[in-house]
Amino acid sequence: MPSVPFKLVGTLALAIALPFAATACGGGGGDSSKIVIGTKYDQPGLGLKKPDGSLSGFDVDVAKYVANELGYSEDKIEWKEAPSPQRETLIQNGQVEYIVGTYSITDARKEKVDFAGPYLLTGQSLLVRADNTDITGAASLENNKKLCSVSGSTPAQRIKDEYPKVQLQQYDTYTLCLDALKSGAVDALTTDEVILAGYAAQSPGTFKIAGEPFSEERYGIGLKKGDTELRNKINAALEKMESSGAWKEAFERNLGPAGIATPTPPAVDRN
Repeated sequence: MPSVPFKLVGTLALAIALPFAATACGGGGGDSSKIVIGTKYDQPGLGLKKPDGSLSGFDVDVAKYVANELGYSEDKIEWKEAPSPQRETLIQNGQVEYIVGTYSITDARKEKVDFAGPYLLTGQSLLVRADNTDITGAASLENNKKLCSVSGSTPAQRIKDEYPKVQLQQYDTYTLCLDALKSGAVDALTTDEVILAGYAAQSPGTFKIAGEPFSEERYGIGLKKGDTELRNKINAALEKMESSGAWKEAFERNLGPAGIATPTPPAVDRN
């Protein structure tokens, strides 16, 4: 019965071909000459997708610099949006090689992914409408104020843990929070100061930062857990970016217009 051998041969051929196909599709992009990098698309000064489809911001420049040091020119980068709630999943599933997207290094996240860096230090703060006078810090939000942040973010979790009386509303993106703040649906938006400064600079006279930062956030580059070789290469790239002056130039170009003084770049954690 010739149909049996044919079926068997076809099955064997498929079984042999599948591992090769899976190998060719690794790394999230399926093309070894390209690299897939995750970042934010809605954060002015850090990671913003412009109307023409291009990306700009400090995080974007850091991601490009690192990619170049890894051997990928800018035209070999495939960008992927990395919203806060999806970052660990994108890394664990191999959909991105690494993420540079206001990604705070925390012990909880280090259980799921590894981090290179840090490459920037900032702190959590509040954005309010320009005419607001009664919100002066996180504690003042407990007086029946509605606060917006992004689900899955470190700032949202800190509010839950440290200010449980605050009426926290969580959206998927900061753009939605910003719209809610502008319309009066919420009284304040909370995330890291560098992000808020970008929003304030984008809409002069509409918003302002209220009070002083009430945390320290260490932004790192997220990558697959256990990939020590890639982590070491990214750390070396960050150290070169800082020592060469490229880090300072990128910061001043992207965040200088928001009125933030250029800080000293943080030391990379090699442990």
